[in-house]
Amino acid sequence: MRILVSNDDGYRAEGLQHLVDALCPLAAVTVVAPDRNRSGASNSLTLDVPLRVLEYGERRYYVQNGTPTDCVHLAISGLFPDEVDHDMVVSGINDGPNLGDDVLYSGTVAAAVEGRFLGLPAIAISLVLRDGRHFTTAARVASELLMRLQRSPLHASMILNVNVPDVPYEQLRGYQSTRLGHRHRSEPVVPASDPRGRPVYWVGPAGEGADAGEGTDFQAVANGYVSVTPLQVDLTRHTALEEIGEWLSGRPE
Repeated sequence: MRILVSNDDGYRAEGLQHLVDALCPLAAVTVVAPDRNRSGASNSLTLDVPLRVLEYGERRYYVQNGTPTDCVHLAISGLFPDEVDHDMVVSGINDGPNLGDDVLYSGTVAAAVEGRFLGLPAIAISLVLRDGRHFTTAARVASELLMRLQRSPLHASMILNVNVPDVPYEQLRGYQSTRLGHRHRSEPVVPASDPRGRPVYWVGPAGEGADAGEGTDFQAVANGYVSVTPLQVDLTRHTALEEIGEWLSGRPE
């Protein structure tokens, strides 16, 4: 099995190193990751300038000024023209949660989504950091999920968004299949000043869970379970198609 690994925290990130160490005994691993932290990059592609890819180890590459989506797109769409395609994309281990609305902004999830766009099954894995920084726990979860997929593959259209509690592995209570919850509105922007006294602004912290009840990813992690949320690329609100059709059929005022 050939796995493409990427992330949004950069190629030097602690979580990436733990993920690679966990997957290497199970598969041939290639890393293509950003050269710096690109958290919040979402699904952005770099289209206005060319991208430079540099090697920092055997089958290890970083992309200068690249987004997570750039990294996966390059790796699958021509960076290795004389090689057999990868079988899967695994993105992470993210340094923090990707719960609920986070998936819309997350570069970690975006790397997995790009893999799916290009025809590969994909996993995005995040450690819901508290004080422990138990990346070894999340790495072991990643290896277990990979072994499970090798034994019993899911449909190739599936994207798994995985969030792991920040506890020793022995304290995990198991796995739960979950839906995305929903966060409260984010905190206000944080005003500050640059060295010349001019105003600048930081985006405020994410809100707490608003829809964090039964069956959500928020609840699973809070209760000590690994949250596994199946995602899909199709954003169509299928249940509203008939309603919108009727709405469009009326005469505009």
